Amino acid sequence: MGRITSVAVAAAALVSTGSAYVGARNLLSGQADQARQTIPKSWDAPPRADGVYSPGGGPVQRWTRDTQVDLHLMIFGDSTATGYGSTCGDEVPGVLLARGLAEESGKRIRLSTKAIVGATSKGLSGQIDAMFVAGPPPDAAVIMIGANDITKPNGLGPSARRVGQAVERLRSAGAVVVVGTCPDFGVIKAIPQPLRWVTRNRGLRLARAQAAAVRAAGGVPVPFSDLLAPHFYEAPEVLFSADMFHPSAAGYELAAKQLLPALCRALGEFSSETTTEAALESRMDGSGSLLARIGNVSRLWRRSTGVPAPMVVPAS
Repeated sequence: MGRITSVAVAAAALVSTGSAYVGARNLLSGQADQARQTIPKSWDAPPRADGVYSPGGGPVQRWTRDTQVDLHLMIFGDSTATGYGSTCGDEVPGVLLARGLAEESGKRIRLSTKAIVGATSKGLSGQIDAMFVAGPPPDAAVIMIGANDITKPNGLGPSARRVGQAVERLRSAGAVVVVGTCPDFGVIKAIPQPLRWVTRNRGLRLARAQAAAVRAAGGVPVPFSDLLAPHFYEAPEVLFSADMFHPSAAGYELAAKQLLPALCRALGEFSSETTTEAALESRMDGSGSLLARIGNVSRLWRRSTGVPAPMVVPAS
């Protein structure tokens, strides 16, 4: 998601420039400075594991132009799309999705990542341009974007429209598109109140606008703020990485669990022999899914983005 470098500007945009609100702006500006000191800047390069994934697991295969694959999956977006905060390639969301899709479909999946740490919706166009330069468009695209549009800040309407335009370009190129919308900033306790409330409010508004734009462009929105926030509120020590801002391996696995059913449904690739739960079991060791550490979770956060959650199709 990137460091909160300009949250104070976002907060100030919500209040009048009149003298009656100077105190509020000063408070929020001070809290933004506090958040910048608490949340470390993203310097490390996230793990990369692009390549070919086959049913049954096994190590990633290096892709060359002579490599035969059945489906090409490409990941666009910001640091969450790159898996920033993960410790190895098998933990990043793109790999989890590629492995899960391989299990569900029985096909060989090529994974390519165009996402960039710190990207906002303004960067999606360049990522898609890079896709066209690199070669033919993918069969499926997953976009995870929005948090940096809140922290920069960018206008909510233009940010959502840029996501819709990215979806439209990808759909015109023949790809199915699934978008994880802006997350809920309310789970990030490193942001003090009332600044956390301000950023949460803007994030939820952006998520709703993103969902509408994605649907209008022919994509499938997945409401991260609805589906993930209850879990992060209940088990932050499990789902956040060390910076308490980016997700941990378990947090990314939880996000992939929500994206995979929507991706499989868009591609028509649900198998009658596996479930999305089984497809997302961690292959990093023999201990099973990281999600098992979370235990029972609370009901969905009451403030909905108005986007229906994707349904997991059970095994027959």
